[in-house]
Amino acid sequence: MRTGTGQRRCTERRDHRAHPGRGHRHRRRVTTRRAVGPTTGSITTEVRHGRGDRGSLTLEIAVLAPALLVVISLVIVAGRLQVASAAVEHAAAAAARAASLARAPGPARQAATTVARSELDDRDLHCTNLVVSVDASGFAVPVGQPAQVRARVQCTVPLAGLGPLPGLGASRTVTAQAVSVLDSYRSRTTR
Repeated sequence: MRTGTGQRRCTERRDHRAHPGRGHRHRRRVTTRRAVGPTTGSITTEVRHGRGDRGSLTLEIAVLAPALLVVISLVIVAGRLQVASAAVEHAAAAAARAASLARAPGPARQAATTVARSELDDRDLHCTNLVVSVDASGFAVPVGQPAQVRARVQCTVPLAGLGPLPGLGASRTVTAQAVSVLDSYRSRTTR
């Protein structure tokens, strides 16, 4: 802070003055002194600062909260569909196994449907529409030759409890199929 002819000297001071209902407001007082010859003049100015970034966090949260809720909802939907897919695959494998233990196509279909429903109930998956289809053409293969039974399980999973999301329907259909080998030397019929 050298003072010489034509040089300026600046001092800064902050005042905190309480205003009712507004908290503290910062004011900065800038004093500029000009040294001109033997006399010294003084100019005082006040600079008021606005609220700055106050309230910007609230605004950012208000803008980002809906997007964050959509992302969380999509993660929940994806998790629910993954759990449903695993349950349906397990039910299809169990249905194919139960169908392969039967001796005729009719009882094989009935056993596959019963086991698939039971497996999905055990895993607490409630399908709005459950379709169990069994390809029992392996029962027509003569004894002593390799044959198989194919079970296909189709489950419509409700998503209505997860809230409305754009582009996402009220339900999704999950499908799985499994194959089980028939015992080559066990007697079987085509009825």
